[in-house]
This record gives sequence, structure tokens and C-alpha cells, in this order.
Amino acid sequence: MNRWKYLLKRVGLSLPVLFFGTSLTFLIIRVGPINPAAAIIGVTGNPQSSERYRLIREDLGLDQPLWEQYVDFMIDMFTLNLGQSWVLQAGTPTTELIAIYAPRTIWLGLWSVLIAILVGVPLGFYAGLNVNTYRDYLASFSGIVWRAMPNFWLAIILVGLLSSSEQLVGISWERLLVETSVVGPPGIADANSLGDFGVAFKKVLPAALVLGSASMGNEMRIGRTAVLESINAKYVETAKMRGVPDRVIVWKHVFRNALIPLVPIITSEAFLLVGGSVLVELIFGINGLGYLFYRATVQGDIPLAASLMFVFIVVLVAVNITQDIMYTLIDPRVGYERQ
Repeated sequence: MNRWKYLLKRVGLSLPVLFFGTSLTFLIIRVGPINPAAAIIGVTGNPQSSERYRLIREDLGLDQPLWEQYVDFMIDMFTLNLGQSWVLQAGTPTTELIAIYAPRTIWLGLWSVLIAILVGVPLGFYAGLNVNTYRDYLASFSGIVWRAMPNFWLAIILVGLLSSSEQLVGISWERLLVETSVVGPPGIADANSLGDFGVAFKKVLPAALVLGSASMGNEMRIGRTAVLESINAKYVETAKMRGVPDRVIVWKHVFRNALIPLVPIITSEAFLLVGGSVLVELIFGINGLGYLFYRATVQGDIPLAASLMFVFIVVLVAVNITQDIMYTLIDPRVGYERQ
């Protein structure tokens, strides 16, 4: 089986996952405790006994048989007819709300992933190449500390430190390089110049550091282990006996093969960073998709919550396909069956 057939097979296998995930979303949203009609009327009194409650349920189609609701839901999702918000901003298309909030989460997730990769992976490789030295111990200890700190705790501590930085160290974070506040949306949609880009980057940097901290420590630990396994492999010993320079061995053999176990870690955590950004977005006031999903779920906005769940599922499937593509690029053996 060549690489293209392998990738097409993986894409084909992703379709049942997408179908099952969307069906499970419908089951959780419609059969769960969310009551959008009561949310629209309000929490005062007993709304379920009122005529208005019945009319709202009828208008929203919630009085139809469950199987009809399921068929309509699946057709709407797979034809990208994501509907309109019922509660948060009644009558506003969910695609419009997603378009407003998504750039902030993408901006936060992008820098979270980059920070984790650009710091965690090199530290792990560095520790693996200097095993059982003080440099290895220092890097490993740093990774364990970053891995152990809860995101919500680190976010609160960091907000407090940055807000009081002028009193603590004499340098105000809010006025350093470019003037920004510690919390609030990064304003990436309005970044039309280099200065605006700097403001958006500085605004999201603390939140990205918090969100990527656990992944940074995890990738450092996996990277160190992968380097140690690659160094002790037989092909590396063979290359050494043939007189291949150490620099070539490290870059061509050790690092490339050490990246293979990191691929699923990096790609899976890319989705977890986006999906797990709810608390970080709330603390830093990013107001992205995590914040929007939290509000939609709590206030019973079914179309918005379901649309966001569908988007998250599509992202997860796309991440898995990207992982397969990266596998075929890094490891030539992937995609070929043994004869």
C-alpha cells in the first residue's frame, strides 16, 4: 500500500468517527439537562406550565419526535446549516458568532502549541543528549514543575504577578514595549500593522504560556526518552562503527527518529489546548470559543453549543489526519505493508 492509498484509507476511516461524534453530540444536547425554552422564558416562576413555554417549544421544533429531530440535526450539521442562536444573541447565525470568537482561540492555541514545541522539544532533546548530568537534571526538573502546575492556579498567579509587576520589580508589564492590559481580548482581528501585531502577541503571551505549560513539560519528557532510545539503537551504533561524524548521527538519525513518538503527542495536544482553553480564556478575559461554548451550554443555547461541538469534532478529525500526514513524512515505513 503506497502513501496516497494509506492517507485515503485514513480519511475514509475518519468519516464514521465524524458521524458517531455528531450523533453523540445530538444525544448529549437534546436528551441532556439543557432546556432552551426555559432559558428563553427565564428562571422565574414555573415556565414549563405556561402557554408561552409550549409555543416556544413548538416554534423551536422541540415537540417533534426525537428521531425526526435527529435526522434534521444530522442533515443540518453535514450541510453546514448551523442555524441561529436561540438565547445568547437570538436570531444571530451561529457561523457569525463563531467567526467573531474563533480568531481569539486560534491565536491563543497557535502560540500555546508553538511555545510548547519550541521550548519543550529542544529541552527534551538537550536533556537526552546530556543524560545524567546537572543540565539533564535541571531540564528534567523544570519539565516536571511545568507539568505539575494546574492551569487555573498558574493563570491566577500570573495575572496577579503581572498586574503588580511595577511594585514587585519596578517594571510595569502593561507598559513594557507596547502598552496593553493584563487581561482582555487580544484584538487579533484588528491587527493590520506590525504594531497591532505586537500588541496582540503581548496580550496573548501570558495566557499562551499558561495553556502550553503542561504540554511543554510533557513534550520535554517524551523527547528526552525518545532521544535516549534512539541513541542506544543498533543503527546508531552501526553508524558510529562506520565512522559517521557525531553531528551527522545526531541530526540525521537520532533527532529524526526521536520525532516519531512526539508526533501523536504534539497533534493530540494541539486539540486539547484549544478544547481546554475555557478556564484560561475566562481568567485572562480572552473571550474565545471556549468562553462562547461555556456560555452557550450554561444558558441552554442548543444550536450554538451543538455547532461548536461539531466544529471541535471536525478539528479533532483534521488533527488526526494531519498526524497521519506527518507520520508519512517523518517515517518512510508508514503506509507500506510488510510482504
